[in-house]
Parts: sequence; structure tokens; C-alpha cells
Amino acid sequence: MLLSPTHSVAQSAREGSALERFSDRLQTALNSGSASALDTLASVDLQPVLTQRFARFQQDFPEVTWQVKPAAPTPDGRPTLSLRVRGVAESEGLTYALEASEEIAIRLDNGQLVEQELLAQESLLRSGERPLAVKVAIPDVVLTGSRYDVDLIVEEPLGQALVAGGLINLTDEQLLAQMRPNLPLAPQGGGGLFKSVQAPQQPGSQSWALMLVHPDGVVTATKRVRVVSSN
Repeated sequence: MLLSPTHSVAQSAREGSALERFSDRLQTALNSGSASALDTLASVDLQPVLTQRFARFQQDFPEVTWQVKPAAPTPDGRPTLSLRVRGVAESEGLTYALEASEEIAIRLDNGQLVEQELLAQESLLRSGERPLAVKVAIPDVVLTGSRYDVDLIVEEPLGQALVAGGLINLTDEQLLAQMRPNLPLAPQGGGGLFKSVQAPQQPGSQSWALMLVHPDGVVTATKRVRVVSSN
């Protein structure tokens, strides 16, 4: 017997309610600042990875605010979460302002996270007493084999000031280990960093790290780009 429309609506409502509850619990755990707070939210298999990554992040950014909200489901019906984090950190006498966002597809079992997939990621880290206004202009999705622009645009005129910039393609291993790769820097125009890059021939993703050094400080940005086939 086919499920009635009423049953389907009720099931969707239950799933939505479970996602809302998990979203609230995750936001509370992240804002607690304790890596162990994540243990009750994830399966035994995921706990070590999540707690290790969060503890590493907390070392660099101990004072941040997290916001977690349910987002639109994926085309194949998986629930997703949108995570945003803002805060500041100090290192070697410099103050850094952080803005970052992620979107992840998840699977829950009895209120615990048992699977996750990173769908989108973007971060912006700026140093200096007056962080430079910049815009990250990188597409979210590109076609396999296509060329596209990776730009870090300075939105305020820098006059005759000299800036240097660099770009590197991050591997999945570097992302998972939260490594800080060395970016080769070269002189750039005052308008920012402008590069044209090539998408791979196979569907998947590319992750980029950009850096711009200006007279008042440093700007670094990361962005994950989905690579899809024309089909």
C-alpha cells in the first residue's frame, strides 16, 4: 500500500524537527568551547576526528561565536546544515579577524551524527587594526575542464601602496590536517589578486588558499569549489 500524503508530510515534519534539535545541540556544543562536548553528538567512529579538529581550531581561535542552522536538502534528499563562525585571535602581536562558513550534508541515527560530507566552505582571515575590506570572487560550482577566475578583490583604493599575493591548490590531506601551506608570493596590482585556473577533467572539488600582503597587514582566504560534469 502506498504511503498517504498525510503520512509523508508527518515523516518530513519529524525529520525536520530532529534536524532542528540536532542543529541547536551542535551550536551549543561548539559555543561551549569544549571538544568533549561533541562526543554526545557523534558516533564512536566520528568522535576522534571531530574532537581533534575542533581542539586544533580552538588553539588558534579560542574566542569565536558559532551559528548553526538547517539548510536546504541536497538533490538526493540528504539534510544539510549551514555553519558560520566569527571571532578574533592574537598571534605574535597581531590581531586577526575571522569569518568562515561551511555547508555539510549529514545523516543522523537516533540523534547522533553518523555521516557527514563537506559541500561548501569559505573563510576570510584579516589582520591589522583596520582590517582591509576585500571580496572573495570565486564561483561555488564550475564545469569539468573549464577555466574560471579566482579573485581576491580589494574594495578600497590603496593608492601607490605595493601588495604581494599568492594562490595555492589545497589537497584533501592538507584540509583534513588543517595545515598551513606556504604560499609563494609575487607583486600584485593595488586592486587585489586575480588568477585564472583550470578545473579538473573529473567531477569532484577544488580547494584554494589565497594570501594578500598589504601595508597594514595580511589577508588570507580559502574557498572550496564544486566541479560537476555538464550532464
